[in-house]
Order: sequence, then C-alpha cells, then structure tokens
Amino acid sequence: MLYRKFTSKIEEHLLHQPNKILLVNGARQIGKSYLIRYVGQKLFKNYIEINLKEDSEGLKIFNSVASTEDFYLQLGAIAGNRLGKKEDTLVFLDEIQSYPHLMTMLKFLNQEGRFTYIASGSQLGVALSQTASVPIGSISIEEMYPLDFEEFLLAMNCSQDTIIGIRERFVAKKSVNDSIHNYMMQQFKLYLLVGGMPDAINTFKETRNIAQVRNIQRDIHRLYRIDASQYDEERKLVIRKLFDLIPSNMENKKKRVIVKRIEETNRHKQFSDYAEEFEYLTNSGIALSVQAISNPRFPLLESESKNLIKLYMNDVGLLTNLLYGNNINAVLRDEKSINLGSVYESVVAQELHAHGFHLHYYDNKQKGEVDFMVDDYKQLTVLPIEVKSGKDYKVHSALDKLLENPDYNIKQAVVLSNNQSVYSEHGIVYLPIYYCMFFDQNASASDECIIPEIRLEL
Repeated sequence: MLYRKFTSKIEEHLLHQPNKILLVNGARQIGKSYLIRYVGQKLFKNYIEINLKEDSEGLKIFNSVASTEDFYLQLGAIAGNRLGKKEDTLVFLDEIQSYPHLMTMLKFLNQEGRFTYIASGSQLGVALSQTASVPIGSISIEEMYPLDFEEFLLAMNCSQDTIIGIRERFVAKKSVNDSIHNYMMQQFKLYLLVGGMPDAINTFKETRNIAQVRNIQRDIHRLYRIDASQYDEERKLVIRKLFDLIPSNMENKKKRVIVKRIEETNRHKQFSDYAEEFEYLTNSGIALSVQAISNPRFPLLESESKNLIKLYMNDVGLLTNLLYGNNINAVLRDEKSINLGSVYESVVAQELHAHGFHLHYYDNKQKGEVDFMVDDYKQLTVLPIEVKSGKDYKVHSALDKLLENPDYNIKQAVVLSNNQSVYSEHGIVYLPIYYCMFFDQNASASDECIIPEIRLEL
C-alpha cells in the first residue's frame, strides 16, 4: 500500500470528531475511496460502502430517498445485519455529489447519530455550490490531492530517515552532498514522468514500463474530459476546450488563459462569461488556478485579478504524457531542444497547492512577471517564488525589481532550480528544486516549514 499523509486526517477525524461528518473532496483517480476503505475497515467492525455514482447510473435506489427513514430503509436492504451501533459501524457514501439531496440530508443523519458516516466526492465543490441547503456545522470538508513528491519518494523506497535528513538540511539552510543531490534529481525527474496518480505509481513500481504508465494517464485524462458531460452541450464543449488548452497555454510566454482562444466564433465574450467553466475545472480538482496580482503586498487576496488566470494540470505526470508521450529522454536527459520550464512550474504549483498555499503570480507590464507569490502569514509579508529549469537560474529581473522596492516590504524571495547549492544573494534564496516538498503553509507556527530567513555567517 502506498503511504499517504491523508491517512492520518481520516483516522484523526473518525476517532476524535464524532459530531461531524467528514467529506473528502478531490479529483477522481487520486485514491480517495481506497484510502477511506482501508481506514474504515481497520477502525470499524462493520463497514458499509455505497457508490452513489454507480447507483445513479444503475438501479437509482437512493434517487427517491426523501427522508432519513427512507435512507435507513434502503441502507438496511443493502447492509443487512452489518448495521450495528454508531461506535462500531461506518457508512461510506462515495461520490455523494451524484445525489445533492443526500448532501443536504447529512445534517439530519448526523443529528440522529445512528451510525458513523464519511463521504467523498470528485466534484464536491461544484455540488455544494448547487446545493440548496449546505449542512454547515454538520460536515468537515478536507481536500485530498495526488501523491506529492515526498509521498512519491517513499513509494520509490526512499527511506524516511533520508527524507528527514534532507529536511534537516533545508531547515539549516544547507545543501545536501553530491550523491544525495544526484539521487534526488533522478527521483524528481522520475516524478515528472510518473506523477502522483496511485495507479500510475503502482504500475511503474511493478513494471518500470513507462508505456504502461502512459496508458493509465491517458485513461485518466479521458475520464476527466468525459466528466464534463453533466453540463449542457455548449458548456461541456467549453470546459473540454479550456482543459485541452492547458498544455499549449503553458508553452506561451505569458502562460495565462487567453479568452479569444476559447471560442473562435465568440470572440466578444469576456472572462466573466466563463466563470462557471473555470469553477468546474478547479472545484472538481482537475486543474489548478493561479490568479494574477498587480500589487505584491500582504495579503495577496486584496489585489488579485479575476481576469488574468493561469491553469495548471492537477498532476505533472498527466502533463508530461500530453507533451512528450513515451519519450522519456525529453525529461530524463538534458535535451537542449526541450524547455522544461512549464513542467517545472506545474510540479511546483502542484506541491504548493497540496501543502496549503493559495496560488498567485505577479504580472506587471513594466516590471515583468514572477511565477508564484504566496502569503507568508508568519512575517505578514509575501514570498515571491521563481522556478528555473535551465542554467540561467540567476536571471530574474522581475524578482530583482520587487526586492528593490521598499514599499512592498518583501523580506526575501526564492529561486528554485537544478542547482545543488543553497545560498543567499541580494535577498534571494537559491534552493534546489526538490526542496519545494518542504514548503508547508499548514505547518504549526513553531515549525520553519515555509522558508526560514537565511542569514549566512561569513
């Protein structure tokens, strides 16, 4: 079984939060159901799992459920004598977004407390926005993501002690030695190919066959496109077009979504006309949204632009499959004709998003663009992050201009690259690209998990 950090969140909730129902939100194929099943069967004597998407497409047993009594009747018909008491019975409602009326009913099921419940969905963000009565106070929503780089390392049999040792070097503002650096770069590039989808990782572990991994990634990509079919024909086509444009947008200089490219025959439309389509892509977890800010001051939310958006794939393996297919040399070898800038940006966006950061980028016509800006709540400032895939990692004029302006109160910036050395120069901290796995917005205040301010002793 693959190690998942999210396991502890599920266990913690089921053991210590009996008065709320946990809703696990996340894209399809990231392992939500498998993980909930594993924890549920371990902690509860009686485990009942109901896939509501399959039900909605088949027998529709729960389609006409209008009350909790109706629900118990149908549940009893399915589970039989496996239904015990609240403390020993877990009912898992998978893909609950298929029945919005059951999401509303969670409040009453929770209040009556006959059993313990947990639910999951791949489009909960979309479903909750369309639910007439959201059961606030009765549910706790947690986001789950594909495996991040640290989890990938563990899947590849990297020892926990090694990761702890590298993290200690990160906190101490030091570089790792040559052998560890080479190992980490090798694993990082493998992660760019395989990504964080559990099926892709397990297949790679078993076969080391990238062609088989690519087949899985292609199937997942097709599934994501098909899922948009719940919308009417016009919106469905726009969602698919936006999703399909992500790789080509990443290859453009600005990388942001250009409205006129969405519908060639409807060039008079504005960003606001596509609000629902953007919401679907991000709320369903299949794309990450990064919004522009023009005023790089804390908090970034105050100056974000709704009309200048970058979209990234939710998994870097899906992206490299679309870009390079079965050719692994494009990633594993430093091919001069291949620019991995968009791929590096995507994996950093994926890491930051999974570790609790709300993503922005800096865009200014005169001063240029910076890849990512995140809030640093500890120091009440912002942290600019530039991602470099080539040897020119010290070229970053927009970053320099930000630091030169005292009005912005930016204490330091970060450049992530293939370079092994950790050092600070003119307010910029240079870090190897794999150190991004230690950036964590959700860490406790006592932890130095964002970027410790570097003071080099001479």
